[in-house]
Amino acid sequence: MKTFTLSFLLSLSAAAFCMPLSQPSVQDEQFAEYYLKNFFNLTEESGPTLRRGISSAVKKLMEMQRFFGLQITGNLDADTLAVMKKPRCGVPDVDVSQYSTFGNNLKWDKNDLTYRIENYTPDMTQSEVDDSMEKALQVWAKVTPLRFTRIYSGVADIMISFGRGSHGDFYPFDGPDGTLAHAFAPSPGIGGDAHFDDDETFTFRSNKGYVLFLVAAHEFGHSLGLSHSQDPGALMYPVYSYQNPDTFILPRDDVKGIQSLYGANEDPVPPGPTAPTTPDSCDSTMVLDAVASLRGEMLFFKNKFFWRIYPQSYTPQQTLIANFWPDAPPSVDAAYESQLSDRVFLFKGEKVWAFSGYDLVQGYPKSISSFGLPKSVNKVDAALYDPETGKTLFFVDSNYYSYDETMKKMDNGFPKRVDETFSGMSSKVTAALLHRGFTYLYSGPYMYEFSSRTGRMLRLLRNSYFLPCTNY
Repeated sequence: MKTFTLSFLLSLSAAAFCMPLSQPSVQDEQFAEYYLKNFFNLTEESGPTLRRGISSAVKKLMEMQRFFGLQITGNLDADTLAVMKKPRCGVPDVDVSQYSTFGNNLKWDKNDLTYRIENYTPDMTQSEVDDSMEKALQVWAKVTPLRFTRIYSGVADIMISFGRGSHGDFYPFDGPDGTLAHAFAPSPGIGGDAHFDDDETFTFRSNKGYVLFLVAAHEFGHSLGLSHSQDPGALMYPVYSYQNPDTFILPRDDVKGIQSLYGANEDPVPPGPTAPTTPDSCDSTMVLDAVASLRGEMLFFKNKFFWRIYPQSYTPQQTLIANFWPDAPPSVDAAYESQLSDRVFLFKGEKVWAFSGYDLVQGYPKSISSFGLPKSVNKVDAALYDPETGKTLFFVDSNYYSYDETMKKMDNGFPKRVDETFSGMSSKVTAALLHRGFTYLYSGPYMYEFSSRTGRMLRLLRNSYFLPCTNY
């Protein structure tokens, strides 16, 4: 059997889809092949031809792009490579929708489970590791009848260990970053065991490394019978994302998944906060936090998530803000793209972040007063950039300011009332967008369309006009 070359197969994809193909490096092609083999069950094949249709490699690449909410092109583009290179769990992502189980009734047939910590990472104190593991298991115990007891010798249901490279289970680790850990579904022998890559830098609380509690809580989900989830807000989403462990709440998708296996906690649970549901584009009452463009795409922000709509596709793809911009705030008040500087600006409270592509621009975050906004303004409600005039409008309460992107200063004569320029717009602007020569001002679940030339209101629309419902 011949080993395929990913570059050849991807070139077939470009021919099939009539799209331009960027030229990834040989190293990127080899890495992508490794990634698809490990996480999407790509197998070797011999001599693909166009008569046989799209090759299995391209199908797997498209499957990966669909899973992670990327544009489904079948091409090894920059966005796809960036996701492939994010730190993640070593368990494959095959056959996943929202929460998912391993199937074949792979769950423990008892509720009282034991765990044993076989060794420790030098990155943390033993007490910090002990605490991280205990709290990670309690994440699942709080919502199920499962109870965990630590043992110090013998074989436990969940054996926990740290190792490097080949560590005895035929699934070697890959060094720093990449795969952080992996765990095995419930079964005799190695089933339930969780292994952590000791080439990583694990931490107790800091985001300068990987928080062991978060990694362990994810892996223990596998130890109990959960596979990966396609919900980007779920703990069982395969890509690592930092959260404050002191305020962590198990997301609802994970609660539904684990309770589908073991049921709910039979003991009274003290009242406490519940995790917000991942925003749904089909929610007709949803109020968006911000709307912006990005190199031809449209971005819609809600809580710690945003949707992307590509020019070639009307299907919104949802992801975490932190997975796209790791240095961004967890949620935003306003956003806009300056085509003059090719930067995206994200506003949260009294600060603004600027990004060039994925990267935080040096010197940011800055105070929003750096735009010339008065010190009395403590947040921006919405922002709108007009490439024809080079002006950015900042909406604050019932007023707006005009900023000259070329001169880098506020225009004279502002603020003005919003309804002075946008006739009939009497409610607070919560998001704003300029699209194809028209201005769209959002207020609550509605969107007002204005003529950018005259300021006359043309139509009242629902948010779903640009952000369609995808639950067909």
